[in-house]
Amino acid sequence: MSYNATAEDEIRSALADDPRISSPNEIAVSAAAGTVVLRGTVGSFSERRAAVGDVRKLPAVDDVDDQLQVRILDADRRADADIRGIALQILHWDTEVPDELLDVKVSDGWLTLSGEVDYQYQSDAAYYDVASLQGVRGITNEVQVITP
Repeated sequence: MSYNATAEDEIRSALADDPRISSPNEIAVSAAAGTVVLRGTVGSFSERRAAVGDVRKLPAVDDVDDQLQVRILDADRRADADIRGIALQILHWDTEVPDELLDVKVSDGWLTLSGEVDYQYQSDAAYYDVASLQGVRGITNEVQVITP
């Protein structure tokens, strides 16, 4: 068995073992020289993050080319205004995030964070706070870190 086939089997096994990924068989995996390409469709942004995170943890993986698409089923859809309101509330609840300095825009389920913070951990916390929201297809983090 070749290195690529062995690595691909290990990756498929890791994806299948993760309960956060509802349909691991819908993720196509190809591996070559330490680089893994993930293609296919998942049901949420959190599933996409889980799949990429699982693959990055494997010792034989140097890089992940994430080409996964998020397709949210009708039962899991939320209106953009609902996503924005919930995101703003979650940011407000997180004491590490200066929510008064941040804004959230949502267009067709794609969330964009913007604003300025003093430290990278604040930008990271804001991203992680909203990354698992139901109905989010993806996130662009435009929060800028302005060193005090």
